[in-house]
Amino acid sequence: MKLEHVDGENKGNIVLFALSTCGWCKKTRMLIENLGVEYNYIYVDLTNGDEREEAVETLKQYNPDISFPTLVINDTDTIIGFEEDKIKAKLS
Repeated sequence: MKLEHVDGENKGNIVLFALSTCGWCKKTRMLIENLGVEYNYIYVDLTNGDEREEAVETLKQYNPDISFPTLVINDTDTIIGFEEDKIKAKLS
C-alpha cells in the first residue's frame, strides 16, 4: 500500500484513509496541514487490485464500517469523520 507523505512537525505515525472525491476528507487534510503536522494519506478510491485490497483490510482494523475520512494516530487512536475538535486535541 503506497502512502503519500506530507511534511510537517512529527507528532507520531499519522495515517489518513480518504477518498479523492470526499469533501470531509479534504477538510480533514486541510486541518492537519494547517496544524503543521507530518502525516501520510491514501486515497482508497484511486487504488486498485492488491493495493486496494490491502488498503481496505488495513482500514477495517481501525474502522470496520470502512467510512471516510478515517484518521489513525500511532496505531492506537482512531478518529472517524471530520471531528475538528478531536483532531485538534490529538495533534495540537
